[in-house]
Amino acid sequence: MLRPLGLAVLLAAACAVGPAAAESAPPASPAEWCKRLTQRLPGVSQQDCERAQLAPSGAVSRNGFPILTRAVPPKSGKKDALRVLLLGGIHGDELTAAAIVFEWMQWLQGPQAQEMHWHVAPVVNPDGLLAAKPQRVNANGVDLNRNFPTPGWERDAKHYWVKTTGRDPRRFPGQTPLSEPESRWLDEEMDRFRPDVIISVHAPFGVLDLDGPAKAPRRFGRLHFSRVGVYPGSLGNYGGMHKNVPVITIELPNALEMPAKAEVRRIWVDMVEWIVRSVPQGGAVQRVSTRTEAHSH
Repeated sequence: MLRPLGLAVLLAAACAVGPAAAESAPPASPAEWCKRLTQRLPGVSQQDCERAQLAPSGAVSRNGFPILTRAVPPKSGKKDALRVLLLGGIHGDELTAAAIVFEWMQWLQGPQAQEMHWHVAPVVNPDGLLAAKPQRVNANGVDLNRNFPTPGWERDAKHYWVKTTGRDPRRFPGQTPLSEPESRWLDEEMDRFRPDVIISVHAPFGVLDLDGPAKAPRRFGRLHFSRVGVYPGSLGNYGGMHKNVPVITIELPNALEMPAKAEVRRIWVDMVEWIVRSVPQGGAVQRVSTRTEAHSH
């Protein structure tokens, strides 16, 4: 488990990222983090957020907000339990993608989930979420989901951005792979935790996608499996295709309005059952360290 940072360390890290962060000190307690976040998260109360027991990961966003995580080891204490990395809010304007992870965290001690080892980060892009108007990109204008070091990134990422998106600022991949503190943290977390599966929540396509070595699910709740494509620098491409870790992308149907409570629960139940049935156990040991190779591209 990652150790929470003290206030002094957080403030020092905030100052190090530049003038924008120095203008307002980052929140330094769970109550303060949650007050900021829950103003933007549909259906998540201050109490819900504090109950999630999040702690600073040791990394901060471009603007100095701590990237908050929770580690939940298996109740059995088994060292070979399935390792699940659950992520929300990589795109800051997909509010439900972060909010639903807070909802799911209340069920981490359920019958099947408690047999797994979870690392959870509900808001990977806090600056995008907390911008004056929530935005897809981080505070540096980079789409974090195009900033991972997939093979040939230097050749492909900007070419795709220019030719396919028409230089869409919402999809700018950055100047170099892993140029952003948020994507660097996630890359390092993958190496530290060595997940057997990564669950990444987005919106608003209303489908499921899978990259990597696992049998695709038919449905989670009302969400059906449908390929959404492979993109240079995306987490699915990097994790699933390059690091050989299954990456399931859950695209909720609406970025601003949460699904009904029953559907939130159904997606969770189906997802956990899919992990039990379809994710190879113990594969993380073989998947460790493509990091050197990845950084050479």
